[in-house]
Amino acid sequence: MKKFFNYTVFLFLFLSLIGAMGFASVVKYHYDGGEKYQYLQKTILFLASVPTHIKNVIEYRTINFNKIYNKPPKLPKHEDKKKFEQFIPNKRNALLVLSRYDNNISRSVVDIIDLNNLEVIHTYQHDISEMYEQVENIEEFPRLNIDHPPIRFLYRHPLILEDGSLISNSSGPQFKIDFCSNLKWVNDEETFHHSTNLGPDGNIWQVAEIKPYSKYVKKHLIKDFSDTAIIKMNSDGKILYTKSVIEILIENKIFPENYAFNAVYNGNPNPIHLNDIQPTLSDTEYWKKGDLFLSIKNQSAIIHYRPSINKVINYLTGPFARQHDVDIISEKEISIFNNNNFFVDNQYSEVLIYNFETKKFKKLFNDQLQKENFKTSDNGLSIILNDGALMVEEQNHGRIILFNNKGQKEWEFVNKDNQGNVAYVKWSRIIEDKLFIEKFKSLVENKKCIN
Repeated sequence: MKKFFNYTVFLFLFLSLIGAMGFASVVKYHYDGGEKYQYLQKTILFLASVPTHIKNVIEYRTINFNKIYNKPPKLPKHEDKKKFEQFIPNKRNALLVLSRYDNNISRSVVDIIDLNNLEVIHTYQHDISEMYEQVENIEEFPRLNIDHPPIRFLYRHPLILEDGSLISNSSGPQFKIDFCSNLKWVNDEETFHHSTNLGPDGNIWQVAEIKPYSKYVKKHLIKDFSDTAIIKMNSDGKILYTKSVIEILIENKIFPENYAFNAVYNGNPNPIHLNDIQPTLSDTEYWKKGDLFLSIKNQSAIIHYRPSINKVINYLTGPFARQHDVDIISEKEISIFNNNNFFVDNQYSEVLIYNFETKKFKKLFNDQLQKENFKTSDNGLSIILNDGALMVEEQNHGRIILFNNKGQKEWEFVNKDNQGNVAYVKWSRIIEDKLFIEKFKSLVENKKCIN
């Protein structure tokens, strides 16, 4: 019998080891930012990705790689749950504006759900490619179809107006569509993202990344800096007011003038990451009509800001880390959706209530959230309804839960497709205004949309 381990086998194994080491070296060189030998890098990276490509072709049953790699990822945490389950029957005269990714049709939609019967009464889904054709600011959006193609587009915190029109964005241009999902306008002046909220004057407050940079960022010539701003625009998409958050904090002596410059040298080109602007709608002992509450994730801070005099009234930090939502819930209280991303004791997301009279925090339905294993490391939101019920959105895992005011779970929604795969929900909202609901239902009853 011939020996297996002979000279030929040894040479083959030795050369294979040398080849594998060279292969790995080129991959490491590529991910370390190496710029030489681009053709060799591309060839080796293609070969390294072949097993993954084969796996995904089998899993997704398509050879369309754009569809495979541009589609938002599957979210496995709640795959064993039902798509919808009601635990306590309770009719609510309210509308749920549900922004979600629909895996069945490979695109984002906005469903309007009647919480009286939990039925979808209307859906928005406009022509995204047609909208992109109207974007003219190529300097601001040179890769719109690459970074945000229709298959990856996500309606973010859609705002419904009284005429049934919808205003939203997908971390790109701001846009408005009518009740029948026809495009009305596109604003491509800045990169808009996160929350969209109505102020007391009927204008809209929106988060954006601005270019050209504001004066302090521009002064230090900081490249690729995220200069986050608050923007007020009217319902026709015209920008009325812009203010950099870095400017606000420097001018109010909360940050030193060179803070932004130093932050970049500490390896953080995005020291702000504003994710919510909540306008105050009336005067109280603790704020004035037209004030703003700003949620700054990367400082784990809530700012109470008065635009009329460019003054920070309160700068709140506390038992929350990298929070993602702030709401006004009474004449002296705000709620904060705490992503709870501390280094330790960070297993669950939380809903905090801050009282300006007592200057104390308390947790809302914390035992229930822990029991539900509720955690979204980023994004997410909470909404406290008029009767004290709580809706929470676990964005990273495609789940929404509604608890009644006793902390009992009324219903749970998991955004599953026909094959049981779970996809994102993306900053929904609840409408409880009775007159608004009547008008919207009238639009539904008299719908004449042809699309």
